[in-house]
Order: sequence, then structure tokens, then C-alpha cells
Amino acid sequence: MNKNFNFRGLATALVTPFNESGEVDYENLKRLVEWQIENKVDAIVPVGTTGESATLTDEEQYKIIETVIEQANGRITIIAGAGSNSTKKTIKLAKHAKELQADAILTITPYYNKPTQQGLYAHFAEVASAVDIPIIMYNVPGRTGVNMTAETTLKIAEEIPNVVGIKESSGNLIQIMQIIKNRPEGFKVYSGDDSFAFPVILAGGDGVISVASNEVPSLMKQLVSACLEGQLERARELHYKLLPLMEANFIETNPIPVKAAMAMLGLIKEVYRLPLVKMNEKNKEKLRNILFEVLERENVSIGFIEK
Repeated sequence: MNKNFNFRGLATALVTPFNESGEVDYENLKRLVEWQIENKVDAIVPVGTTGESATLTDEEQYKIIETVIEQANGRITIIAGAGSNSTKKTIKLAKHAKELQADAILTITPYYNKPTQQGLYAHFAEVASAVDIPIIMYNVPGRTGVNMTAETTLKIAEEIPNVVGIKESSGNLIQIMQIIKNRPEGFKVYSGDDSFAFPVILAGGDGVISVASNEVPSLMKQLVSACLEGQLERARELHYKLLPLMEANFIETNPIPVKAAMAMLGLIKEVYRLPLVKMNEKNKEKLRNILFEVLERENVSIGFIEK
């Protein structure tokens, strides 16, 4: 097992800000990085699925990762998104992430192809043999159409040294606990769902790769820290306080709600790339009410672009 990557805690699956013409807003991206660091998150994940990686060009992905790394300047762990349904393209993205000096990559199980469990193993083995960088796998069957089983995950964890962890978004707590229970020493398990952060960490997991920490990084940091430090009552309180927002972030396809919420807070412009579009007004009003109910007791400095 690769011992050089020891991240535990809260990672933000960072949104990609666009300007009104639909181009990446790199200046605002830098401000988002600073805001995350100021709120003491432990890692940033640029160009994941929450970052709308599917509609970014390769060149945009490289520039976003480069911008985030340069702005962070060694102050925080950077886990670069580098996933595709093509193993060859995944390797290309991973090599660029390594060249840009990302600390690790997050790479999704191949989507649409629906590989077998043997195919999933072969995919990650090929990527790991081609690029010497810590690799965190991402299992999200609701997006990809295929679930990587606990058996396959554990086989990869045992046999492929630079695969150092998994972001688990299967929604199956039994599967996640099987991985936690039987993993080799040093292999990390992160919740891929904010609403599962509390049970997964208390079951022995290592943190969460979060959507909600785009909106409420300080509260998510408090939740994750309380879980990791065994402060059960505080963790439970924060979990139930944040649960309505965690759920509201998925009343439409991610990252539509989280970007709408961030626009309400003055953090970004509410701009997406097709085929994603703005929320319908009924859902937006519901989200707004939940967001500001959660925030009303928080003294958090937010808002840094012109509305």
C-alpha cells in the first residue's frame, strides 16, 4: 500500500464557475479556492462530476487543475478529477494531473460501457501501472450504470499499491462497511454522499468528498471533525441540522442545486453548460428556504461577486 497519501477529513468536490458567456471564470475559481482554505477544509477536488467535467474540454480541465494548484500553493491537498469511460483517456488525464503536481487523482468507474467486475479491475490496474500517482477510485452506480462490488474493491486494494482509497457513493451501507472492515492497512474509505458522512465515518471511514461544503464549508468541517474525533452528540446534532440541505442538493441533478445555492450566496454566477440548465423556480424556492434556515444561526462571511 502506498504510504505517501494519508488524507483524512473533508474534501470539497469543487464546482466549476462559469461567466455569463459560458466560459470558465478562472478569477472566481481562485476566490473559491481561497474561500475553501479560509474555511479550513482539508482537500479540494477540482474537475470531478460536481465540477461538470463531462462538458469541459481536456485543455479546460488541465487549466482548472493548474489554477487550483497554483492558487493553493501547497496549503491544502489537491485531488484532481481524472476520469473517463475510456481507459486510454483516463491515463492521459492522470498523467497531466501528475505533471501539474496534484497530490492524488479521483477517477470514476467507467460509465456507459458497463464493464464487468473483471473489466473494472483491469481498468484500474492499467491506469495504476501507467501513472505513478495515488489513485482514489470513485464508485457511483447511479451515474455510471455499474456497481463495483466490495469484493472487487478489496481485490484492487490488496493487489494494486498506488490505489489508495475509494469514494463510495453506492448508497449501500452494508457494502461500504464490508470494505471498511476488510480493507488492507492504509486503504482509505470516503463517503461520496454528504448524508452518509456521519454513519460512514463512525463506522470507521476516513472522511467525505462533499458537495455541501461548496455552500457551507465551515459547518461540514465541524461535522467531519466531530465524527473523526468521536464527539458523537455534536456530530449527530450537526448531521441532522445539515441533512435537509444535503437532501435539497439533489432535488435536481447535481450540481444544479449546489450552484444555484452558491449563486444565492453571491459566490458564483448561476451558469451551467448544456445539457444542464437552471433549476425550476419551485425547487429553487424550496432550496432557498432550506439554505437560509441552515445558515441563519451561522456567522459566516459569504459573497464576493457582484450579484
